[in-house]
This record gives sequence, structure tokens and C-alpha cells, in this order.
Amino acid sequence: MKKKIIKPSAKEDIAITKAALSDPDSLPLTDKEWDEIKHRAIRGRGRPLGSGTKEQITLRIDKDTLDFYKSKGEGWQTFINQILGEVKRESKTISTIEKRLNKSALMSNKLKAVA
Repeated sequence: MKKKIIKPSAKEDIAITKAALSDPDSLPLTDKEWDEIKHRAIRGRGRPLGSGTKEQITLRIDKDTLDFYKSKGEGWQTFINQILGEVKRESKTISTIEKRLNKSALMSNKLKAVA
């Protein structure tokens, strides 16, 4: 159930602000202090938001292939996504990728350049 936020009227807001400013134990934050904590207060705790364009899936990958990419360290999943995106940009269609894979030409030029 979503909680409804009840905003105070302008008169009530002035009274609340005046009371808060008069309390020496609860002084309001300065602009600098607010800038330092604002991102935590607005977003809250937990994992940072992603781009919103990615989709979580389950994918079965050969262990040796997975170990290869994991050996990169932190960011290995993003790295795999970048590689797949690059293959997509170069090939334009799935049928092009399938043809190159059948000819064992997929990524062979890139691997030769790295070696």
C-alpha cells in the first residue's frame, strides 16, 4: 500500500520552520552539508540504480569461458555486455553473426590483433 504524503500549508510550513530553527539541538543542515548527504536521503540505501535499459537474465556459459571473463576482475559482466554489443554493431543482423560463426570467422580477426 502506497503511503499518501500530506503536505503542510504555507502557514503551517512557516510555523514548522520557525520551530525547527529555534531548537538548538536540531539545527537545519547547511547547503554544503545537504549536498554531501542528499544522494543518500533521496535514493536511500541499497544497490545503485542501473541504466534502466538492461534486463536481468539467466544464461548458461561454459565454465572455462566464464572463468576467462571473470579473470578480468570487477566489471566482467559489463565487459561481456560490451563485447556482445560490439559484435552486434559490426554484424548488424543475427544471420550475419551465424554465417561468421559457421565459418569460424567470428572474432578471429580481433583475437589475432590482440595476440
